[in-house]
Amino acid sequence: MFNVFADLSRQRQNDYCSKIKRTFIRKEAKIGGQVFGNINKNMRREFFCLDKNTWIWHEEWTDTFGKRQIVTTRYSVRPEGIIKAHNNQHYQKVGKEEAVNLIHAASVYLKRVQAEVY
Repeated sequence: MFNVFADLSRQRQNDYCSKIKRTFIRKEAKIGGQVFGNINKNMRREFFCLDKNTWIWHEEWTDTFGKRQIVTTRYSVRPEGIIKAHNNQHYQKVGKEEAVNLIHAASVYLKRVQAEVY
């Protein structure tokens, strides 16, 4: 009987930790979205570090026809280079200029997040 309660308590702790992590990622993502410049009022942009090797850039906007557009780019940093995938499509290697831009954006992001969140 005691193990059932211990498992429930552990699950609650895990749920609570997950909730806190999501809250911090949302704060970081909002700051990261500002790294690339101003955001129009009809737009949502997020940029954040998901884990030690994964960066996410997410944008949503309404196009000129009033249709909602969504693009999510997932960057994976690997020993052989950086690869990316748009909207869960196939990964492709990032060119040198884009890699330099990503590294610069990540650096600015990390400095701002450290100063504004932590």
